[in-house]
Parts: sequence; C-alpha cells; structure tokens
Amino acid sequence: MKLLLSLGLLSLAGLSLADGDRSRPVLPLLPVYKQECAACHLAYPPGMLPAASWQRITANLPTHYGTDASLDPATVSELNRWLVANAGTYKRVREVPPEDRITRSAWFVRKHDEVPAAAWKRASVKSAANCAACHGGAEKGDFSEDLVRIPR
Repeated sequence: MKLLLSLGLLSLAGLSLADGDRSRPVLPLLPVYKQECAACHLAYPPGMLPAASWQRITANLPTHYGTDASLDPATVSELNRWLVANAGTYKRVREVPPEDRITRSAWFVRKHDEVPAAAWKRASVKSAANCAACHGGAEKGDFSEDLVRIPR
C-alpha cells in the first residue's frame, strides 16, 4: 500500500511539473536559441506557447513581428525542432493565442489581470513582452510571483 501511495504521489508530482507549476525544473536553453533570439528579446521558455505557434514563428522569421529576423535554413530547422519538442502541452498553453503572442494568451492575461494598464507603458517596462522588467528571474526562466517587482 505504501508503495502504491508513493508511486501515486510521484505521478502527481510529474503532472504538476508538466502543468506549468513554478516548481518545475527550468529547461536549459538551446545555445543557438539563446544566441539568436535572446540577442533581441528575452529567450522565452518554449513551454509558454504551443507547438503550432512556434512553427508559425520560425516559418515567418523574415517578418518576425515587424522585424527581419531571418536565419539560415539549417538554424531555422534546428530552432524549430527544439521549440516544437519543448512547446507547452499542458492545459493553459494548448490554446493558440492571437498572433502567436504570449502576451495575448488567455493564461498570460489572467495571470497579469492585476497589473494596471499604465504599468505596461512605463519607460522602465515598455511592454508586456518585457518580462524581465518585473520578473527578476525571467532570464533564468523563473517567473515566480515571489520575485515580481513592478518598477515605477
């Protein structure tokens, strides 16, 4: 009986880790992802978007949200494989957000509903896409509410 209970708790722990729980281990970034994508913005954890969104993003790098982020085909293929393999599959991320934008996803809007609209426009924040402005651990993939500080 104790063994069954232990196995059950382990399986529940695995579910919570896969479900976006803040205690989940942080996925090490693919070096080329960090090099290419983090050169312009936060290297967003791939689990923040579903695979379909990452596929569209990597397929449209020449017009990446108004910027030419073109890369050679081999690099795009490597990025796409890694992003899709590590894309979000848990309930809150399965839904494809409008324009494949993390900041427009239902879970993001719900998690940030207490942030005043004016905060996103502050020079120290600039936009909702600037996670590191408020999340002290964003660069390391840690979005714990314990580390949130909304700058003035």
